Amino acid sequence: MVSREHKRAALHEKLQLLRSITNSHALNDNSIIIDASKYIQELKQKVERLNHDITTARTSSDQNPSPVVTVTTLEKGYLINVLSEKSCPGLLVSILEAFEELGLTVLEARVSCADSFRLKAVGGEDEEQGESIDAQVVKQAVVQAIKNWSESTE
Repeated sequence: MVSREHKRAALHEKLQLLRSITNSHALNDNSIIIDASKYIQELKQKVERLNHDITTARTSSDQNPSPVVTVTTLEKGYLINVLSEKSCPGLLVSILEAFEELGLTVLEARVSCADSFRLKAVGGEDEEQGESIDAQVVKQAVVQAIKNWSESTE
């Protein structure tokens, strides 16, 4: 009898851990498992998108070395990564102008422009804006800024 209660308590503890990891607000066990399943599917989709972005970047970099852009949605804002194997003078200004046009505020950023170009920025939406911006829109704006910069430097 004690071992059954011990197993039940251990299972309950593991379900609560699963609930917290997946940010589930469900109260019953079945809903926690369903939320975890949805969370896993979302993670799989993110991995597929990132793999697709990497593959696309590699094939396009063979022809025309352009920066790789990834945008991840955070709880409040976005994590934007831009990587290029070559130095890109003036690119940072173009990207920051794109952020401004979208109404994004740079909350934190790390930039390296020495031998290569690396930007890792956390951007938050302007709270006065009524509607939320999609991560894909942010990515397209950054890609367009890179394209405009590239055309202006040729």
